Amino acid sequence: MTQITPVILCGGSGTRLWPLSRKSFPKQFAQLLGPESLFQASAARVHGAFDDLEFAPPVILTNSDFRFIVTEQLFEVGIDPGAILIEPASRNTAPAVLAAAMHAVATNPEAILLIAPSDHVIPDAAAFHAAVSRGLEAVRGGALVTFGIEPDRAETGYGYLELSQKPDGSGRAIPLKTFVEKPDAKTAAHMVEAGTYFWNAGIFLFAAKDIIAAFEKYAADLVAPVRAALEHATPDLGFLRLEPEAWCGVRNISIDYAVMEKAETLSVVPFTASWSDLGSWEAVQQQGKGDANGVVLSGAAQAIDCSNSLLRSESSNLELIGLGLDGIMAVAMPDAVLVADLSRSQDVKLVVETLKAKDIKQAEAFSMDHRPWGHFETLVIGERFQVKRIYVKPGAKLSLQSHHHRSEHWIVVAGTAKVTIDATERLMTENESVYIPLGARHRLENPGKVPMILIEVQTGTYLGEDDIIRYEDDYARGQGAKG
Repeated sequence: MTQITPVILCGGSGTRLWPLSRKSFPKQFAQLLGPESLFQASAARVHGAFDDLEFAPPVILTNSDFRFIVTEQLFEVGIDPGAILIEPASRNTAPAVLAAAMHAVATNPEAILLIAPSDHVIPDAAAFHAAVSRGLEAVRGGALVTFGIEPDRAETGYGYLELSQKPDGSGRAIPLKTFVEKPDAKTAAHMVEAGTYFWNAGIFLFAAKDIIAAFEKYAADLVAPVRAALEHATPDLGFLRLEPEAWCGVRNISIDYAVMEKAETLSVVPFTASWSDLGSWEAVQQQGKGDANGVVLSGAAQAIDCSNSLLRSESSNLELIGLGLDGIMAVAMPDAVLVADLSRSQDVKLVVETLKAKDIKQAEAFSMDHRPWGHFETLVIGERFQVKRIYVKPGAKLSLQSHHHRSEHWIVVAGTAKVTIDATERLMTENESVYIPLGARHRLENPGKVPMILIEVQTGTYLGEDDIIRYEDDYARGQGAKG
């Protein structure tokens, strides 16, 4: 049985699935097609042993903002990760892949890596495992392997891989002839008809030592700074933070441009099962479970005399009703609503650009903020007050802290809270409340075995998250406020 180390890339921030996907909480962490997020489904797909494959704990590449979301979502599906590498800045996929390869060979010189984005939908996991198995033969011969998706339409939103010959149905790896940039509609139609062009999925399989050698040959300028960023990386709460100065000096470039388009040993495994990168709301509508009229509903949404539409409400308190709609996407969040023609789904990024230009916070930010102890969500903001919902994991605690400008009221609505106020400690259960005076040193803990949820009402002259003084903090490094 061959062991493979999955490398999951989840540092991206999608804009075409706004308002559900935003810079602070991109699509890979959202539950777009079921109870699992795309990231959770991607991790589960490369977890465990299947026939002749055994997957090692995954290596995760992400950024500081997403590190606690990553660990929380992996915990929810029972997956223990391997290394979680924190990128100080976004430098595209080439430096990320190189860092993962260097990290892997440090402990296993013969490591084989499967590079996988965190936001793809592959319903047939067994078909994917079979494709990976077929790619191993080429990898053992020193090839770099990518996976080409058999096109079912003349898609202009994807790049293509031109194979050196038509697939023979065996699924074996075929040498790549060339990469093709996103084509126009006419060119795409000709390529699909030819039968030798497959979509470029951005999934790769190779020996770590072979990809490092390819970088040394084709993108040598990346090697030294990435190695320095890894060698001087610092452990932090179970994460490995790449050294910022070296990392920020790395060229921003994709793995395709840096290495793959130049490599002479690249082979393609044809993948004929269903696949989607969910790059638009139209793709979500196509992948969703629609009714006989092509209407896909999610959450508190209803359709009356509608067809070929997507109606989605992400708030149980916001009922979304469609009446007489055709070819419409409507996505309702607690703080933003998008209504557009489904055919314009690729243009949603223009909405984000417009909002950013007007400095509207919903362009990039959500009202929920993740922390190592759980998360908090802003429910209401008013003049001199705001209300938050705070979720604390079993056994977790916040820092001992105080505030200069605000007092707080805490009401426990689920679980048990251990509350420290100056020299006093007390246990609180559901429906109990406590007042935190301005300036008092206080701490919140969950001593129980179930999640604890409380409502926090802040009042004062200044309610910014930077009004905080910490005295003891297990999570202080890189935490920001409310820690």
